Amino acid sequence: MKLENDLFSGYKIYPSKGRLYVRGDSKVFRFMNGKTESLFLQRKNPRRIAWTQLYRRAHKKGISEETAKKRSRRTVKHQRGIVGADLSAIAALRNQTAAARTQQRQAAIAKAKAEKKEKESKKDKTKARSNIPSGPKVSKQQMKGGKGGR
Repeated sequence: MKLENDLFSGYKIYPSKGRLYVRGDSKVFRFMNGKTESLFLQRKNPRRIAWTQLYRRAHKKGISEETAKKRSRRTVKHQRGIVGADLSAIAALRNQTAAARTQQRQAAIAKAKAEKKEKESKKDKTKARSNIPSGPKVSKQQMKGGKGGR
């Protein structure tokens, strides 16, 4: 027993039932009754007619009992260390109080200023010694062997 499908509604057509419609270009359409044939000829969209199988498929009707909802995995956050700092060091910094942070900042600034002062004083000492001219002034051009100053 061969069952056909209604082109419009999607329902099964049993043998000796239904209607056959042959268009001018020899394409064959099978309908289960005059209602579906009439709607097809009116160019109605079966996805918009609530009782058709296409409507039910398009609007996800009656499939909830067949397939269970897919479970989605939640993303798990991991804490990792960064190059130069392990996880415990990062956690320690995060748990620091604001007062401790400001104190550390002040200490770092004071240290940097002291180092800069030290560097400046060394620079001044070396500058004082090198102020004595060692010979006549020579331009870069003259050093290279070209015609220098006029």
